[in-house]
Amino acid sequence: MSHALEERTPRGPDGPHPRSALDAEAVKLAYRRWAGVYDAVFGGISGFGRRRAVDAVNALPGERVLEVGVGTGLALPRYAADKRITGIDLSGDMLERARWRVERGGLGHVEALLEMDAEETDFADGSFDIAVAMFVASVVPNPRRLYHELRRVVRPGGHILFVNHFLATGGVRLLVERTMARASRSLGWHPDFAIESLLPPADRARARIEPVPPGGLFTLVSLANTDGTV
Repeated sequence: MSHALEERTPRGPDGPHPRSALDAEAVKLAYRRWAGVYDAVFGGISGFGRRRAVDAVNALPGERVLEVGVGTGLALPRYAADKRITGIDLSGDMLERARWRVERGGLGHVEALLEMDAEETDFADGSFDIAVAMFVASVVPNPRRLYHELRRVVRPGGHILFVNHFLATGGVRLLVERTMARASRSLGWHPDFAIESLLPPADRARARIEPVPPGGLFTLVSLANTDGTV
């Protein structure tokens, strides 16, 4: 097992990135509150989407996997033994619990857990065969920038997957999501998040989009990284 289970602050050529500091701080504060109860509150309902995403990753070729928004590490025990997992998260509080889960479970396939901004990582181009972002797209300040960053760090021909809640197209659920959106900063995510905010039209057209239980509340989106450019 790698000893790279460390904390790291995202940096640019001139030091730490101040970009979206207010939004990033809001996310950190929200997940500092959620960290202690996250597994109990969200682990069950999000488990369906998490399992579907990891099963999809395990079925893909390539061993170098980036899990974006690894959180408390709920998905880590489910990866196949031949996958080499690097997890990143903006919340150090959540990562502490993920490191505890790795140590307790002896999860030798987890190579690194790093505190890092998913929109602007430290990884070289083409560092991974697969990137999977679970329940992250509606958290980051700039979802399209997240998508472009994953295209950069995944090799051409690799795969990018998202599992997330996306805005309903109508009905009572749409009204609830619009109402909840007013509390986005306290929640740490956007209940009214639309898939159009994440993927440009051409990539939405070629992506595989699958609803997952319960009741299609979450969606698994997967697509090949066509050329690794943005």
